[in-house]
Amino acid sequence: MEIRKVQITGGSSYVVTLPKDWAQSHKIKKNDPLGMIVQGDGTLLVTKDIHEKPIQRTKRIDVTAIHDPTYLFRLLIGTYIAGFTTIEVFSKTRLPPSIGMIVRDFTQMTIGPEVVEETDNQIILKDLLNPMEMPFNNTIKRMFVIVKNMYLDVMSAMESGNRRLADEIICRDSDVDRLHWLIARQTNIVLKNPELGRRMAVSTNMVMNSLIISRIIERIGDHAVRWAENARRISDRKLDPAVLTRMKSASTLALSIFDRSIVSYFKSDIRESHANIEQVTKLEELCEEMNTLAMDQEPEVAIALRYIAESIRRSGEYAGDISETVINYLVEEKI
Repeated sequence: MEIRKVQITGGSSYVVTLPKDWAQSHKIKKNDPLGMIVQGDGTLLVTKDIHEKPIQRTKRIDVTAIHDPTYLFRLLIGTYIAGFTTIEVFSKTRLPPSIGMIVRDFTQMTIGPEVVEETDNQIILKDLLNPMEMPFNNTIKRMFVIVKNMYLDVMSAMESGNRRLADEIICRDSDVDRLHWLIARQTNIVLKNPELGRRMAVSTNMVMNSLIISRIIERIGDHAVRWAENARRISDRKLDPAVLTRMKSASTLALSIFDRSIVSYFKSDIRESHANIEQVTKLEELCEEMNTLAMDQEPEVAIALRYIAESIRRSGEYAGDISETVINYLVEEKI
């Protein structure tokens, strides 16, 4: 850190000289205008960019030697999350059809990127989404609603033995993933462009907590999928009503913890967050009772029921983690 003394000129103007190396590296000359942005923590950001244009970043991916489609898909997702606005997929030879299929799967699984140019050996994607149009809290709400409905429907599938409904629940997980990837992407964009965060009225702490909560909701969604997968395995079996009753009680409590965690987040209610965490112990007891009842079932059914109990328990615990995250955030920001 360089330490520079503040000087006063003209009796009222406070002046601090700029580091010479920084000024030269950015080609700053006499009378050039500079932007100054006051950050939420009181620091002052000095920037040469005074036009507030979105930062444009390009990533080129050479797929000449890439033959694993899963690897390429993960590269594309990583590039997307990193915040690149243009992705150029190219090959030294003609692009095989499989590459085009992966690129199109990627555009369908993400929000914003679209193919804008394509030749025999190159595909160019551009992000057409303005980050300002997708506030963090709106995305969190959408994720919550999708995952909550997944849990409500999977319990219905268990009670009715509806295998088709279980299949449909599993498909919804991709909607949760794409929203989580969007939040991860916007987090990186805002951290690289503090001015964008100012215009979106979000602090660095808020952005990071949104990412943490988004990740937790995505994991809760994963457990809804595991529950649905196990429900399919035993959809043709008649279950003990006592097991279903205990499962429904545990699921209802887990959803209540999940719901209260999100409500306390949006209401900035630290006491409600604390009270919510206390409910996790009761949920663990219900899931243990469910496990005990499952032991009286035939082995295949018992194993599936134990996996389901584990998913319900983990979902409630993850929801409790959201409340802990809310407390940690509010202690620093609100108290």
